[in-house]
Amino acid sequence: MTDNDRIPQVLVVDDEPNIRELVQVALKFHGCSVTTAGSGREALRLADAADLDLIVLDVMLPDLDGFEVCQRLRAAGNDVPIIFLTARDTSSDTVTGLALGGDDYVTKPFSVEALVARVRAVLRRAARTAAGDPADRSGALLRVADLELDENRWTVQRAGVPVELSPTEFRLLAYLMRHEGMVLTRAQLLESVWGWDYSGASQIVETYVSYLRRKLDPLGPPLIHTQRGVGYSLRPERGAPASGDVPAGHGADRPVGPP
Repeated sequence: MTDNDRIPQVLVVDDEPNIRELVQVALKFHGCSVTTAGSGREALRLADAADLDLIVLDVMLPDLDGFEVCQRLRAAGNDVPIIFLTARDTSSDTVTGLALGGDDYVTKPFSVEALVARVRAVLRRAARTAAGDPADRSGALLRVADLELDENRWTVQRAGVPVELSPTEFRLLAYLMRHEGMVLTRAQLLESVWGWDYSGASQIVETYVSYLRRKLDPLGPPLIHTQRGVGYSLRPERGAPASGDVPAGHGADRPVGPP
């Protein structure tokens, strides 16, 4: 399923045995080694004990829901990619899952082919990132105005202030910075950052752009601009202060909240 010789290790978490078996068989057929769990607590135990490449995680579980499982994994420093399975196709669920550190979501009922495609895309992207593929990292240090992103250290600063980003937020910002001044379509961003082509998923791009704006805009003039009907570009505003010249207190009345 991936371009290297390593067999991807996938954990499938769902309280419905027939869904676990269906997904397990499909992923094994496509070259994955699959472990299953029927509860949130079992998922946490297995994730702690194994070196996983991906978790397919149902939101509705009998003990800890999938969001809580994801939150606990991220709090413990576990950045294993997560694809949520949700029976509730609502924007609030999608935003919640992504904000907690999920990488993708698939709505029930789902086709096995669609789920496998998402799994392949997430694994492919994770493998490129781990290998330092030029498609994901073209340089060690990126700068736009007072914004600085270090791809080797995975750090971001604006006006000298550290900015904490999730892995997906980091990848999106790096891609925008590498293409400074260019208007990038939602389809381009989906393919390059998330690794899949799905026209109905533009909401994910919009959600993550809003996350970046919440974290970057209070520290200086807006950098990410919307081209209506097309996409987004990252560029300094005309007349914006140069690096290190952001006025003291800029944006102090614009609080940063968690996405």
